[in-house]
Amino acid sequence: MNNPLLAISPLDGRYAEKVDHLSQYFAEAALMRYRVLTEVEWFIYLFNDEKLPGTKLLEPTEIRILRSIYEQFDVVDAERVKNIEKVTNHDVKAIEYFIKEKVKGGPIEKYQEFIHFACTSEDINNIAYACMLRDFNERELVPVLSGLVQEIYGKAQTYKGLGMLSRTHGQAATPTTLGKELINFVARIEREMEIAMKGNFLMAKINGAVGNYNAHVVAYPDVNWFDVSKNFIQSLGLGVNMYTTQIEPHDCYADIFDSVKRINNICLDFVRDMWTYISLGYFGQKVVKNEVGSSTMPHKVNPIDFENAEGNIGIANALLEQLSSKLQVSRMQRDLSDSTSLRNVGSALSYCILAYKSAMKGLTKCEVNKKKIEDDLADKWELLAEPIQVVMKKNLMPNAYEKLKELTRGKAGITKVVVQKFIKDLKIPASDKKRLLALTPTNYVGLAESLVDNYELKVAVSEAGCGSGSCGGGCQGCG
Repeated sequence: MNNPLLAISPLDGRYAEKVDHLSQYFAEAALMRYRVLTEVEWFIYLFNDEKLPGTKLLEPTEIRILRSIYEQFDVVDAERVKNIEKVTNHDVKAIEYFIKEKVKGGPIEKYQEFIHFACTSEDINNIAYACMLRDFNERELVPVLSGLVQEIYGKAQTYKGLGMLSRTHGQAATPTTLGKELINFVARIEREMEIAMKGNFLMAKINGAVGNYNAHVVAYPDVNWFDVSKNFIQSLGLGVNMYTTQIEPHDCYADIFDSVKRINNICLDFVRDMWTYISLGYFGQKVVKNEVGSSTMPHKVNPIDFENAEGNIGIANALLEQLSSKLQVSRMQRDLSDSTSLRNVGSALSYCILAYKSAMKGLTKCEVNKKKIEDDLADKWELLAEPIQVVMKKNLMPNAYEKLKELTRGKAGITKVVVQKFIKDLKIPASDKKRLLALTPTNYVGLAESLVDNYELKVAVSEAGCGSGSCGGGCQGCG
């Protein structure tokens, strides 16, 4: 089906232009390619690294021929695998037969029975999926998230000194700065990225039908199969799980999916705050000519990018939650329920990418309304009740809190005159009184600006943005 208007999933329809490049990781053909990669690299490893008796040292040209099978794997190859599968009714066995067809008539044909040697299907599958996720994380997830972080960080730096009314419980509260509130999200996302990408790592196994190397030992009793499997899996940049049933138990997937889910929740918090700031008038949005905000209200410019991000995060997290809880559970030595579940990993992570790109696009369209932010804060003199009562307590004045409560709580018309008269009547040291009299709702922001200055950004900031336009052109560098 080539017409996106006929697609069932919006990932393949409405949003295809934004995420169709992810098919290189998650499409059926991509899974086939990763399976071929695993089979080929295992074959090469047994011959050239392990030098199993009965094998030979492969020539560089032979290795190039073998690797070209997955490096040049295309739709025609995928269709051939699918046709073989129609006969075998087994997807991984179809891969084995496909590779054997590819080496037929060449110097490797003599050794074709070493293709899929001592492997169960899940030896191939678990490595294929791990390589798929490894590549997606490195090439897509991290760059796009980094682009979003950079965009938020840039605005945090620009507006680090812009005093802003904060709201706790939806009510006016101690002032902050816009930049400091934005840097909070940078710190949270970066921390979770570090956990997701460094604290967790993808694990794999290649240990036979039920994880005991049964057939391996019978065929080659003198080979240290523990070392063979460890070295091979580590050569692919993966961690080794020595203790498995027929399947690698996917605990590491749950680790990563849960981390991504937490990243999503932080992004959800961010887009909802941005939506609220827009509704308060703190941000305006760039008007795009010929765009329509409402079918009936011509004036509207809606925060649709943040709303799209929110919706896609919800779908992503629902899928990630299901995958995390499902993939860790398999009856006895294995059942097949993980197989159909794993095929939805691409959907879950594609919705994540969609959400991050929407958030980034929304942020780049936002324009700060300094006057609105300043005006909203300027007349909130009751906010200075907090520092006044704290200074009174410092000077051991009794009932400090209660006196400020009586002066300000629930009362309108608390003006500069009212607050400063109260301060002037206090019997406190002149230096304290001078400091309190110098306070205004706008400058009562504590160390907010320094918190922005002191933050050490972990992702690299450069004119290249997030790298190769993976953000969809959304971040400052790629836009």
